[in-house]
Amino acid sequence: MNFSSVSKPVYRSPDGLPTDICIFTITSEPRKDTKNKSLPERKLKILLIQRDPSSDRFPGYWAFPGGFSTEHETLDACAERELREETHILNENVHIEQLKAYYTPGRDPGGWIPTVAYYALVNEKSLSGLKADDDAVDARLFTVEEALSMKLAFDHNRILEDALKRIQEKMLQTNIAKEFLPEEFTLSELLQVIETVVPTYTVDRSNFEKKLVGTKTRKGIIEVARDSQDRIKYSNEYSQNKAKLYRFTDYVPFLTIY
Repeated sequence: MNFSSVSKPVYRSPDGLPTDICIFTITSEPRKDTKNKSLPERKLKILLIQRDPSSDRFPGYWAFPGGFSTEHETLDACAERELREETHILNENVHIEQLKAYYTPGRDPGGWIPTVAYYALVNEKSLSGLKADDDAVDARLFTVEEALSMKLAFDHNRILEDALKRIQEKMLQTNIAKEFLPEEFTLSELLQVIETVVPTYTVDRSNFEKKLVGTKTRKGIIEVARDSQDRIKYSNEYSQNKAKLYRFTDYVPFLTIY
């Protein structure tokens, strides 16, 4: 057999491979409906950028920040770069993970362009310098409900739905709540963060501490905060009575469905 006569397959490369980043944060605002000390009003929000109205692809639409990867960087490096360019966060550690790849014919009018989506969890204090990058006319935080009701560019509505589902799963299965909390926090603050991300989550508040600190499968995830003299630390910032302060440990429990 003459192998030189066998035709070789020709593979066409996509026109480019971008990353898109779903950047979530939780904002906190003092409550206006009470003069007593209380937890702030917390809302889960997503960062969107407004595309240039003169663009030939989804002009003026709101979308996730993102951009094309270069041949000299990994996708993770591209996502990290785009995150920092859009948020202007410099040295802070940010929780960022790959979500999945997306492609359906025609998702991008510019050509055959898949995308790899990431999600990031950013503390609101790190977004104080938020401003639009060069390729956008505006950058703004929207509540997740607002964003889901909008017609976003490309297939970003679908990506948002998937990213929201993923962080809700992670919120109940891992310790990612710490990304939205100070280093030391009360159990009421922790519970409020969980409920902000997962509104359907229900728990007997009186048993929340026992469930989290006392049960065998969860014991060790958090610990009581102590001062330099090993005394338990308390806070009354959000309540009339002092409440214990806790901090997350590095322990990640191994859980099984069996």
